[in-house]
Order: sequence, then C-alpha cells, then structure tokens
Amino acid sequence: MKVTEFIKKYTMTLALVVVFIFFTVLTGGRLVLAQNISNLLLQNAYVLVMACGMLLCILTGGNVDLSVGSTVCLSGAIAAQTLAKGGNPVVAILASIAVAAIIGVWQGYLVGYVHIPPFICTLAGMFLWRGLGRVVLDSKTVSIQNKGFLSLFTSYIQIPGVDANKHCVSALVIGIAVAVIIAVLMFSSRARQVKRGYDVEAFPIMIAKLVVIDALIIWYSSKLMGYKGVPVMLLWILVVVLIVAFVTSSTVVGRYFYAVGGNEKATKLSGIDPRKVYFRAYFIMSFLAGFSGLLMAARIGSVDGAMGQSYEMDAIASCFIGGASAYGGSGTVPGVMIGAILLGVINQGMSIYGLPDQWQYVVKGAVLLAAVIFDVVSNHKTGKS
Repeated sequence: MKVTEFIKKYTMTLALVVVFIFFTVLTGGRLVLAQNISNLLLQNAYVLVMACGMLLCILTGGNVDLSVGSTVCLSGAIAAQTLAKGGNPVVAILASIAVAAIIGVWQGYLVGYVHIPPFICTLAGMFLWRGLGRVVLDSKTVSIQNKGFLSLFTSYIQIPGVDANKHCVSALVIGIAVAVIIAVLMFSSRARQVKRGYDVEAFPIMIAKLVVIDALIIWYSSKLMGYKGVPVMLLWILVVVLIVAFVTSSTVVGRYFYAVGGNEKATKLSGIDPRKVYFRAYFIMSFLAGFSGLLMAARIGSVDGAMGQSYEMDAIASCFIGGASAYGGSGTVPGVMIGAILLGVINQGMSIYGLPDQWQYVVKGAVLLAAVIFDVVSNHKTGKS
C-alpha cells in the first residue's frame, strides 16, 4: 500500500491521534486522567448510539433525521414521568422505547411510502416531538430517583472483594480478554478469506493494525481500572455498535442501504424495494434515539424540555467526519465511531482547557466543513453524478 493510499484510507484515524495528542499537551495531561478518559465515552454515549442510526439514513442518499434530538427528549420525558409516578423501571423503559418505535414507523412510512422529503418530514418531527416532550414534562424539570433504573445504565462492573474504586482489576482483565478475542477473530477472518481465494491485506499490515488496536484497548482498560471499572453504559454502547456494524457489513439487508444510496433506480430495477430500505433506516434511527433518551436521562439524573437540543447535529457531524459520504452510498460504522470519538475528544479537550463556548462552536464547524470538503475533493464528487 502506497503512503498516499494509506493516508487517504486512514485520514480520520490519523486526525484522531493528532487531535488527542494536541489536547493532551494543551491541557497539561489532564485529558488522559483516568476519570476524564472514562467520561470521554460516557459523555458522548448518545452520539455513539445515534450516529449508528444516522449512518443508515445518510447511506440512503445523504439524507438525515433532524428529529432525533426531540425524540431523545420525548423518550426521556416519558421515562422520567413514569418513574416519578412510582412506575416500574421496566415499564418506563418499554414505554419510552415503544413511543420511539411508533415515531420511527410514522416517519419511516412518510419518507418511504408517501415520499415526503426526509428533511421536511423530520424537521416537522423536530418541532412535534419536542413539543410533546414538554407537554409530558408539563414544562418542568423532572428528576429521576429510581435506583433500579439508574443502576441499569450508570453503574460500574466491580467484583466484590477484588475491585475497589481506583483499583478495579476486573477492568484490565476484561480489556485483555477483548484484545485476545479481536486477535482470534482477525486471524480466523483472514484464514477464511485466503481459503476462498479473496485478496487480503499484507500480513505485516494486519499485524501492525492488530497491535495498535489491542494496545489501545488494553491502555483504555488500564485507565478504567484506575477509576471505577468498566461502566455498564459502555456495554450498552458496544451492543448497539456491534449489531449495527454486523448488519451493515455482513447481511443482505445491510447492503441494501448502500445500494439505494449508490443508485436508487438501478436498485429498484434489480428487485429491491427502496421504500422498505427508507422505512428501515428511519425506524432504526428513531428506535436508537429513544434508547439514547434513556441513556442520557439516567446519566443526567433528570429530564427537562431542552434535553437533546442539537444532538442531531452531533450525530450528523460524527458521520461526515467519520467518512460517510454527503451523497450517500458509502460509510462504515467503525469510521463513524472514529468520527464520534474525535468530536468527543475535541469537545472534552476544549472544555478542560476552558475555551469559551462561542469558540467551541467555531472549531466544531470548521472540523465538519473540512471533513466534507475532503470527502468531496478526494473522491472527485461534484454532485449526485
């Protein structure tokens, strides 16, 4: 692989490394403190989850869902009010997810079968669901006191007698186990590809990639060991990411999203119904937004009418920064995760450094614009053609 090809393929990964080192130096090392490293993913849990759903919408042709932030608010509001009135945590969760699923069915039907432009449909949803969320909250801030609900999303994995705060050996053990599993999967996948006669990347490159990935996992788990251990919310994030990654990369249904975004007319002629693809994309997006509402309600410990504002922009930015094409048809879950983490590092780094809010918006806007310009220029795109 040539140097130029390597840089083009791993541009965002290299950018993440550079940005991380830059803010580590700028903050005097505070960015890599155990608590900050633990909070990096937790504070951006909603981005990591919703970016997976937003990717599906973008794949269908550069479309987005502007209503997800409002869906987060409505989902969180239903959970908070249910718990405030003495409801069971399971009931609260099911009610929130059910409402988000109904929103997904509604918007998926309008976009896929009625052919309402996604921008207009979800823009209307942004106002509708935000308003309903405030109605449910009665324009108040509702706190969440139910320990069962909170522990389900905000607790940490600790083994009694073995782990204690700032010394959780189980976190390191889990990290090493994950690193070993990844190594086994990569070697077995390569062996299958070679057996079937597929082209594979050079063995030294695969080894180098594996070493870097495993080193990062073990380093991150060592940081978690120095705080409170592995957070349960991280496991929820991993479940969502792995499922969406598997669907998009290893299933026929997942490839339909790419096909529709690449050439909808050709896809239709090949026997694939684009209406179902649009429906699935917006249904999954709303479902994940509802789940994000539960994550954020538990993490914050309360819900108000402003919850979820601009969350849709963070999810969209993560996708484009992570390499998803603004014209649809290309993008991967690993790339989107890198984009989300990059955005999270920038946010946290600027906050720790004490950069004023107005300049934080300037920086994030510049990063997003640069990512889209890079995609368009590097792939010689000037439009849908």
